[in-house]
Amino acid sequence: MSKIDHPVIPETMGLIPAITYLFLMFTFIPFMFLKYGVDNGTETHNSNGFKGLFPNSKLSTYLSCLLSLESMILLGLLDDLFDIRWRHKFFLPSIACIPMLIVYYIHFNKTSVLIPRFVAKRLPDYIISGNSIDLGWLYYVYMGSVSIFCPNSVNILAGINGLEVGQTIVITVLLLMNDLYYLAVGAGGNADAYSIHMFSVCFLIPFLGISTSLLQYNWFPSRVFVGDTWCYFSGMVFAVVGISGHFAKTLMLFFIPQIFNFIYSAPQLFGIIACPRHRLPKFNKEDGLLYNSYTEYEGEGNKPLNLKLYPIMNLLEKLKLISLVKKQKGDKEIIIKSSNLTLINLTIIWTGPIREDKLCLTIMIMQFAVGLTMLILRHSLAPMLFGFDNSWTMLNRFY
Repeated sequence: MSKIDHPVIPETMGLIPAITYLFLMFTFIPFMFLKYGVDNGTETHNSNGFKGLFPNSKLSTYLSCLLSLESMILLGLLDDLFDIRWRHKFFLPSIACIPMLIVYYIHFNKTSVLIPRFVAKRLPDYIISGNSIDLGWLYYVYMGSVSIFCPNSVNILAGINGLEVGQTIVITVLLLMNDLYYLAVGAGGNADAYSIHMFSVCFLIPFLGISTSLLQYNWFPSRVFVGDTWCYFSGMVFAVVGISGHFAKTLMLFFIPQIFNFIYSAPQLFGIIACPRHRLPKFNKEDGLLYNSYTEYEGEGNKPLNLKLYPIMNLLEKLKLISLVKKQKGDKEIIIKSSNLTLINLTIIWTGPIREDKLCLTIMIMQFAVGLTMLILRHSLAPMLFGFDNSWTMLNRFY
C-alpha cells in the first residue's frame, strides 16, 4: 500500500517459515531425547555415558508446545483466508494453548508466583508461603491471558514493511540474551532453572533462523506479505517458551512496547473513539514518505468527537502523544481530526514524515533499547525485591 506502483505481492507467506520451523523442531527431537534410555520405567543414560539435553519426561512438554504452535498456525491461516472478525479472532490463541496447559497441569501444576518481600511481609501467613503466593486456578487464567496477548500484540503492532518480523527478531534476541546469561553462570547451580533456559534456547534459535530469512523478503520494499499467520505463530512461540519455562513475567518485560501500543490503542479498539478499519500511516507519492493517518469527526458518515474527551485530547496534544486538526466554529474551536492511536503513528509524530524502512528500524531500535533496559533491571533489582535471583547464587560463589 505504501508503494508508488502498488505492486501485487503474495499474501500469507508467514505460513512457509512457520511450517519450516515445525519440520526443524520435529527433526530436532532425536538429538534432544534419544540419548536417554528407559530401564524398568527408570530413565538411564546410554552405555556411552553421554548425557542428552533433556530426560524423556520433558518430551510431553515439548510435543504439547509443538501442538499448540500447529493449532495457532491453522487458526492464523483460517483468519487470513476468511478474514475473521476481530472480536472473534481475539480469543483464538486461548484454544491453541489448551494442549500446553493440560500437560503443564498434569506434570507440573506449579501455580505459585514470587512477590516482592515488602509485599509479602504485609500479607497474612495463610495467603503466602515464604516469598510466594499460590494463585491456584487463577494461574491458568493468567497463562491463558499471556497466550492471548502475545499473538494479538504482535498483530496489532503491524502495518509497515518489516515490522511484523522485525519486532519478533528483537524479542527473540532479548530472550536469548536472558537465557544465555543464565546458562553462562550455571543458573545459580539450580538444575531446574538451567534446564528451563536450555529448553527455551532450543525453541528460540531455530525461530531466529527462520525469522531472519523471512525478513529478507519482508523488509522494505517488501516482496511478501506475512499475514496474520505469522503474527499469531510468532506470538505463540514466545507464549509457549514463557509458560513452559515458568518465566512469563520476565517475558512481559520484553513486550513493553506492545503493551504500551495496546493501552494507547485501547480508546479506538474499544469504541471510545472512532476506529477506521486500517490505521496505517498515509503514504505520500510525491516524496515517498509516510505521514500520520487521521480519524475524521466531520463530514458525512463521521461521528463527532464527544465533547467530554476534548480536555484529554488537548492534554495529549501538549504531551506530544497525539496530533489534532482543529477549526474555528463560531466562538468555539472544535477537533475535526485526530491521529490514529498506534505506536507507528506516534513515532511519526516524534520524528516527522519518514521513509518506511527508517520508521521500521526506529521502532525496532526503540524495542531493543527498552527490552535491554528491562533485562538489566530484571537482574539487578530482582535480588533486592524478591530476595534472590537464580544467577546471583552462582555469581556469589566467585566473589
